[in-house]
Amino acid sequence: MIRFFNEDVTYKLPQKQVIRQWLKQQAEREGYAVGDLNYIFCSDEYVLQVNRDYLEHDYYTDIITFDQSEEEGKIEGDIFISVDRVGDNATLLGVPAEQEMRRVLAHGLLHLCGYGDKTDEEEAQMRAKEEEWLRYA
Repeated sequence: MIRFFNEDVTYKLPQKQVIRQWLKQQAEREGYAVGDLNYIFCSDEYVLQVNRDYLEHDYYTDIITFDQSEEEGKIEGDIFISVDRVGDNATLLGVPAEQEMRRVLAHGLLHLCGYGDKTDEEEAQMRAKEEEWLRYA
């Protein structure tokens, strides 16, 4: 089950049911079933504190993904998304905020499907997958 929560912000994700179905279908295309998956919308400061507390990183980011999967082929996890950062990135990229939010939602789930973004090659593959998924959105 895919759930959406607000932590220290009030954010209303448009078309929740449509997005749930889209994310589930994309995970299935990658060969995964979705178990308990929680998206937590929060502020820059909240994500920064999560980054400091759990990853020992001291910088802002748009998304942090925690893999809680215990069963092969079944995705479970918690994905923290900075609504502030997504909005700023949408402005910088010149895209609608809703489109950027969908890209970030996909990005977190792609991490849980095994895609990384630490090297240039991984990042290029991640971007290509995000674009592919967005074509189905």
